[in-house]
Amino acid sequence: MLKPKPSIDTIQPYQGGKPIEEVQRELGITDIIKLASNENPLGPSPLAVQAIAESATQVHLYPDGNAYYLKTELAQHLEVSPEHLILGNGSNDVLQLIAEAYVAPDDEVIYAAGAFVVYSLVTKLCSATAVVVPMVNDTHNLSAMAAAITDKTKVIFVANPNNPTGTMVTADETAAFIEQVPENVLVVFDEAYYEYVARSDYPQTLPYVLEGRNFIITRTFSKIYGLAGLRIGYGIAPPTLVETLNRVRQPFNCSLVGQAAARAALKDTDHVTKSQKSNAVGKTFLYKAFDDMRLGYIRTEGNFIMLHVEPSGAEITDALLKQGVIVRPMAGYGYPNTVRVTIGTQQENERFITALKVVSYQLPVKRSLVADSTLVPATKAQLTTDN
Repeated sequence: MLKPKPSIDTIQPYQGGKPIEEVQRELGITDIIKLASNENPLGPSPLAVQAIAESATQVHLYPDGNAYYLKTELAQHLEVSPEHLILGNGSNDVLQLIAEAYVAPDDEVIYAAGAFVVYSLVTKLCSATAVVVPMVNDTHNLSAMAAAITDKTKVIFVANPNNPTGTMVTADETAAFIEQVPENVLVVFDEAYYEYVARSDYPQTLPYVLEGRNFIITRTFSKIYGLAGLRIGYGIAPPTLVETLNRVRQPFNCSLVGQAAARAALKDTDHVTKSQKSNAVGKTFLYKAFDDMRLGYIRTEGNFIMLHVEPSGAEITDALLKQGVIVRPMAGYGYPNTVRVTIGTQQENERFITALKVVSYQLPVKRSLVADSTLVPATKAQLTTDN
């Protein structure tokens, strides 16, 4: 029997949120809403939909492997040069390119416990050593991550805001952290939810790239731009790093249709603004509903909320599925008593809360879903509860 290299046996296949079609097949339910994968509930920009239709007649042709027009327009949008950009089949692809290009088996990779699972996956893929730093109040502890650097450290991954907790590190914390990182260590800030953040103390990391530091920002068209199904992500990095990443990038890794849709989505600033406003309204509604139900949750800077539940996230998820509502259990991230719910449209948010209330009375649990003092986790600084 042919065996893979040892590190592959340690990798668990990535499990995304259940697709609607799968739930329909399993349970025979047709009226389903999906709030499991942090997708934009408003969908893509109408301009992107038009571009998809127009580009469909060209899918017999290979895409531009260098994505010249998308890179040019994205560079103008970001006020950088095209040479600062690396495109990927989603930002996950860029994260893997970084690991493949820079991480060797004897290297160490630093990331936070409870951070995006792909950091662990790409570290194992490269047979490197993972240095996992505990969070504080469900937030990256940048000072502890800096203290964990050794002469073997090659890459540090920071998700900001973090998926699944929704927390963020501030500009001051980031600046202090960067000053402690040696020049030979690559820092990667994963900013997939960048466009949703409204706080004034959020770090603007682009100057670190333009200064020529070993610093890479990853972002995506999958979230606020509503193009998750077309898989277009990108990295912003000094040109010397981009040149290296292009050496390991697969040819034609960004589809012709995806490139066309992303170019159109960039132009539709009204759709982005509408998506931000919808998310803010939905967040306020869900906070109020959770407070009324006395449920603990982590205040978020993204388009999702991590909710603390009993008896377990898996059981709550299964019960909600029977109500036609798909959410995501977080046991795989080290949070067995939580679910992550995407902030949906107002109708979807109301449907979720109604289903959650039904589930709280249906489950045979020793304690109801309503939080008591023993349910509130130790990370009280980031939690909102109704006392």
